[in-house]
Amino acid sequence: MVDVDLSQLPFSLLDDAGRNRVSGSLDLVYFDRDEIILEAGQAGENVFLIHKGEVAELDVTQPGEPERIGHYTAGDLFGAISILHGQSRYRFCAEQQTLCYLLPRAEFLALCDDYPAFAESFRRNLAHKTRLLAAQRASGGSAMAGAMLARTRECMRRPHLLAKTATITEAVATLDAQHVDSLLVEGESGAGMVTKTDLLNALVLEKWPQDAPVRSIANFALVTARPDQYLFEALVAMTRHRVERIVVMEDSTPVGVVELTDALSHFSSRSHVVSLRVEQADDLASLSEASRLMPDLVRGLMAQGAKPRFVMGLLAALNGRIIGKTWDFLIDERYHGASCLMVMGSEGRGEQVLKTDQDNGLILEDDLAWPELEERMRAFSDALLELGYPPCPGGIMVSNPQWVGGETQWRERIETWARRCDADSLMNLAILLDAQAMAGNPALLARLRDALFERCAGDEILLSHFARPVLRFSTPLTLFGSLKKPQHGIDIKKGGIFPVVHGVRVMALERNITVTSTLERLDALVADGRLEARFAEDLGEALSLFTELRLKQQLERLDGKEGEPDRVVVQELSSLERDLLREALHIVKDFKQRLSHRYHLEYA
Repeated sequence: MVDVDLSQLPFSLLDDAGRNRVSGSLDLVYFDRDEIILEAGQAGENVFLIHKGEVAELDVTQPGEPERIGHYTAGDLFGAISILHGQSRYRFCAEQQTLCYLLPRAEFLALCDDYPAFAESFRRNLAHKTRLLAAQRASGGSAMAGAMLARTRECMRRPHLLAKTATITEAVATLDAQHVDSLLVEGESGAGMVTKTDLLNALVLEKWPQDAPVRSIANFALVTARPDQYLFEALVAMTRHRVERIVVMEDSTPVGVVELTDALSHFSSRSHVVSLRVEQADDLASLSEASRLMPDLVRGLMAQGAKPRFVMGLLAALNGRIIGKTWDFLIDERYHGASCLMVMGSEGRGEQVLKTDQDNGLILEDDLAWPELEERMRAFSDALLELGYPPCPGGIMVSNPQWVGGETQWRERIETWARRCDADSLMNLAILLDAQAMAGNPALLARLRDALFERCAGDEILLSHFARPVLRFSTPLTLFGSLKKPQHGIDIKKGGIFPVVHGVRVMALERNITVTSTLERLDALVADGRLEARFAEDLGEALSLFTELRLKQQLERLDGKEGEPDRVVVQELSSLERDLLREALHIVKDFKQRLSHRYHLEYA
């Protein structure tokens, strides 16, 4: 029996008996440099697991020199697809003296029959492979991994629905009998909600008569979710909308209620603590204390196998509450309805995990008189600095008058930027496209967004200029399709994250898609017919992988490790991580080619 490490995917999908079968079937074979191990068109007779050496994967179908499309090193596996498809599509050639373990075809197929998950791992696309990686990383944190997959239907309570004729007295009696804190009540155009606090305020503070219809005090602007949505999405919605309950709807009918306490119980206790500390903060000092807990929250969630999408969503919601509460502490309430604080960049897209630079602006009603405006904006930017949000090097902050203005002034800026089409103007448009209302009157931003789309969405020349930056940074792949391996690492933000984020942003602008999250934009582009569902899914998974690798670097830097936070050293990745990164970057390369063709960037 050969002694070989079978703890990594795909062999980790086997049980002990299956791994023993693998070990008992392996032979160790030597290949000389430049020796062809598996020829294109050849029937696959073995699965190859590299013990030592390097192997190139070559496409020999095109005229001229073979194109190098893959690179395999110690711990990598190849040849399985050749067995499943009947023959090899590509040539595999040793680039140096190489030792490989050989698993015979018959035993490989027998394992596929006996272990369906093992077989399926060889047929999956990038999205499925990254889920396997997440599951592998979550070993030891399986409770959190399971919670990540929980749906709202698994956490919802049975709804108690009152008739529209029910009185306050009947509502109080129902609360007491059912031992609940909230009820749903029928309305003219759907259900509303009334809580124990609503009833107490109505009876004691507002002196409502006990026989008054309970629907008169109900809230009909419900925050809702579907039964099949992930529970973490419901938690993020509750945090963002500052509510403690979310109504689960199916075909416009309420089928359940998810309580904040129930949702939090599915996740780490640390997330509960941070959320509670943020909500309970009643001054900037206590808010700063809550804010300092955020890096530890991120570490805890990632260590327990949480997907980057969940972490980004939860942290964006918490960051939003911190920024919103800071605004409430510092800005007189009389200005709230006539102004809109917007956050932009990664914060606006909900894709910021650790705190980065301040990117914010302010929209004012045209006739607003605010004598101490500049003083208050400087105080606000200083307060965010104290909370751990560094100033923006480009000055995109409310303390900079260029990012503050009335509605008419903002529309004039959009027109100027669109007409100039220089690098700074295009960057400003991109930043504004990602804007999210964080405090004040969101209708001001909604109107400005309408003006932006009206001016820019149909302008083909502007769209071509706007898309051009996706080609600014090269994809960190060699001419032969393998990963570049500079000693100082590859810049994952420039090479991976930026082209996906900006390319999707360009397409969203063209199609009048108003959501700001890159993943939501991808969903909308699929619904619009501009992207195939599978390609959009792979783009989203590629972005999640880049984000996770970048976040890992950022956390290590916070712990004192030297190096740049955006650089990933390929040599330090596992075999599976390298494989996924290479595949993800090829998807980015494909996406850039599509964008180049659509927006005529090849003529730039």
